[in-house]
Amino acid sequence: MEINILETILSVLLTVLVITVIFRRLRLPVVLGYLAVGTIVGPHALNLIPDPKDINELAEFGIVFLMFTVGLEFSLPKLFSLRNSVFIVGGAQVLLCIFITTTIGIFLGMKLLSALVVGGIVAMSSTAIVVKQLHDQRELHSTHGLNAIGVLLFQDVAVIPFIILIVSLSANVGGSLTIVFLWAFFKGIIAILLISIAGRWLLTPIFHLISKTRAIELFTLTVLLITLTAAWLTNVLGLSYALGAFLAGIMLAETEFRHQIEIEIRPFRDILLGLFFISIGMLSDFSHWIAVWPWIVLLLSALTVGKMLLISTLSRFAAIKPTECARTGLVLAQGGEFGFAILTLALQKDMMPPEYGQVVLAALLLSISISPILIRFNKQISTFFVLSKHHSEHTIKKDIHEITEKLNHHIIICGYGRVGQHIARVLDKANHPYIGLDIDSELIRRTSLAGERVIYGDASHPGILHAAGMDRAKALVISFDDVNASVKTLSMARQLYPHLPILVRCKDEAELTELKKHGATKIIAEIFEESITLSQHLLQLIEMPAKKILELMQEVRSKDYDMLRRIFPGAIDDESGIENILYENLMPIYLPEGAKAIGHKLSEFNFKDNGIEVIGIRRGKEKPLKPDGRIKLCANDILIVYGPPANIEEAEKMLMED
Repeated sequence: MEINILETILSVLLTVLVITVIFRRLRLPVVLGYLAVGTIVGPHALNLIPDPKDINELAEFGIVFLMFTVGLEFSLPKLFSLRNSVFIVGGAQVLLCIFITTTIGIFLGMKLLSALVVGGIVAMSSTAIVVKQLHDQRELHSTHGLNAIGVLLFQDVAVIPFIILIVSLSANVGGSLTIVFLWAFFKGIIAILLISIAGRWLLTPIFHLISKTRAIELFTLTVLLITLTAAWLTNVLGLSYALGAFLAGIMLAETEFRHQIEIEIRPFRDILLGLFFISIGMLSDFSHWIAVWPWIVLLLSALTVGKMLLISTLSRFAAIKPTECARTGLVLAQGGEFGFAILTLALQKDMMPPEYGQVVLAALLLSISISPILIRFNKQISTFFVLSKHHSEHTIKKDIHEITEKLNHHIIICGYGRVGQHIARVLDKANHPYIGLDIDSELIRRTSLAGERVIYGDASHPGILHAAGMDRAKALVISFDDVNASVKTLSMARQLYPHLPILVRCKDEAELTELKKHGATKIIAEIFEESITLSQHLLQLIEMPAKKILELMQEVRSKDYDMLRRIFPGAIDDESGIENILYENLMPIYLPEGAKAIGHKLSEFNFKDNGIEVIGIRRGKEKPLKPDGRIKLCANDILIVYGPPANIEEAEKMLMED
């Protein structure tokens, strides 16, 4: 049965909604969701949109608006601060990726233009995925994070001349490559001059004039008009839409309107960029992938392993340590959105056979699918492959033993990051001996030079703990940011030294619950300590006696934050992003007329045996009653209970049903 355009749009929107919710819940990049939607609705699956060309032209403007926002972020001061990463690492990486891939492609029998296109695709990484995940992991301003940003910045800029070259070569297939490139370069200079002149003499005055009207819709229309006009201009010159948008973004980057412009353009960018990825997903033909899987694996290896090794090697020229070089390589070991843009353009210009396109598309999709894992565990992976070569177990134990042999009743701090160093400062102030353990070699180098007692070593290894003098230690502090590392170290330490006091830091309730199972003496949860600190300052401001405040705080901490853990859930915990359906929560249960429990005593229901605790009973406007087994339940009572959601649901059925 043939469906009309409205039914097609509704089907696509419904699919986008469902897939996006699923990917959000799984904490996967939404880009993968859009690609999945395209695959589902495309001609090789449900066939809701038989011909991808129907949306390709509109979807192309997603890249236009993306390049405009990249232009807004492009500034000379930012470029200068990252000059080594941008020009040395980024420049060499793009050129070498193109050269190596093109050479291998020609050796394997590809035509020059096709091999050149594949080289450009391999050179690009995903700005959207890398920046977002590094930001979420708080690594955006780390050494490897800034190095990766520098490389991405060069890639984002390099895609412009590469797209220009593709457009020019497709229009002049019979001409000299040198002439084609020089002509494209000349037209690019003309475009830059025209847009620069317009930006200097027209754009800023126009925005000043528009801002005086205080009409946001007029401001938005002006941004759209300028972006699309710049894209139209470069297209008229035989160049790409994206170049004009990028140049327009640069022209507006230094104005006071930059942030407002970015806000206004973002909805259009996100929607059209989502449509672009959907159109890419529609090209996927899984049946063809099976036949060409060896070539897909080869190109996927180039995108991940090859590019990771190349970037890791080149990053040494940015004067950073081997571990940071390896972490940069892991973070950038994937294809990107501009790779899709180059692929789409090459297929439209018939510069690559469709069967080659399927190989490239499959490799891009697979590399993006595994990149969240590589980025998430970049520290652990780099540590395993790099640091193991530079630190033998015997040497580590010897170094630790030399420092700790004279220590007694000292504190061992496992993890010498922000929290570990804070603890060390306090111990220094108290003149109490300590030793820190960490596997970040750059951190060890800096802190050792500063005279701090920190040694390289894996705290979860029993030999390292013994070398650190754990049999003579007063206490062990585990301050890792990663709960898995904390659990591993805690389990090992508790097995070896069952009576040693062990303090563990964690972020939230989920981690606290996990750590309690492994025998920590005391667990300090950041999310609860923030609340306690805020409450303490509040009580001081309202002039409550200091002794009373101290007693209250000690009472809360002495019971592992039980009082603070008992909260009423929303759909999502805004503080941690944890889905509340997975953990114990407070929940009210209302007893209507006719409920089974009415007239029965509270003690008749075995709540504790079912993992439920009744916190209180609300009856009318009276003060909540303390739970007492002798209380008879009445109609319209509200029981406030605490426990796992599934158990609460069972308890509610027990109270309601006959």
